[in-house]
Amino acid sequence: MKAAEWKDYSVIATGDGYKLERWGRVILLRPDPQVIWKSGVDLDGYKNLSAKYIRSETGGGRWVVKSRMPEEWVIGYKDLKFKVKPMGFKHTGLFPEQAVNWDYMRALVENSGRKISVLNLFAYTGGATCALLKSGASVCHVDSAKAMVERAKENAALSGVSGGDVRYIIDDCKKFVEREIRRGRKYDAILMDPPSYGRGPNGETWKLEAELFPLVELCEKVLSDNPLFFLINSYTTGLQPQVIKNVLVSAVENKRGGETDAYEVGLKTEEKGIILPCGNSGIWINR
Repeated sequence: MKAAEWKDYSVIATGDGYKLERWGRVILLRPDPQVIWKSGVDLDGYKNLSAKYIRSETGGGRWVVKSRMPEEWVIGYKDLKFKVKPMGFKHTGLFPEQAVNWDYMRALVENSGRKISVLNLFAYTGGATCALLKSGASVCHVDSAKAMVERAKENAALSGVSGGDVRYIIDDCKKFVEREIRRGRKYDAILMDPPSYGRGPNGETWKLEAELFPLVELCEKVLSDNPLFFLINSYTTGLQPQVIKNVLVSAVENKRGGETDAYEVGLKTEEKGIILPCGNSGIWINR
């Protein structure tokens, strides 16, 4: 599945380990490890290039500003608006390819004919939260980074859903779910976008391949008696769609029935025949 309905965002060109992107009127050049093919254009010499992110051999990297640009700005997708800015580790605060999942979940919620409560784990800056609130769902938005949760609130205000039925929680996602189980709280839908690798405040390590299945098993316990969906997104290189599907089948479908699907997520580019791969998603739907 590819995100092809953006107007304020596009991938102009790719190659040599980089992607050249238009974010509104700002042009950014960012590294992408999956772009192993040769570029057909001079990416560094692109006439309107605003900034380039250069990786460091020792980890991390830095932005090199090429031309005058705002510190942050707003772009829109359909009826949603988001604030973006060049951040650490090449990020901008938004993953445009996730628009395919926003649309997918919105359709499920809007066609359900009932109020849907959603648990959004590793919720980042709230792209999915805003989309689901627009569709009338109630959302519990959980992320361990305070700055990202604050940005999510800003995006909700920009999208006109700050008055929606939403709770913002700054917490470790696994620990939060464990407490929700003890409290007996249930949700009609769950989505998660966990990192490939990370460290907690007390030095705890997170490695997706080891932690994903136990976390999904745990989250299944907070699904309601009549759930709608369970969606997982992953950017971990090498974790194929079938792996995500197998996790959902084993942890959710085998207990709840329904159907599970998995798919590669990508972005349409302005280059003929080139689709930029951007990770994989899997979704269980209670049919």
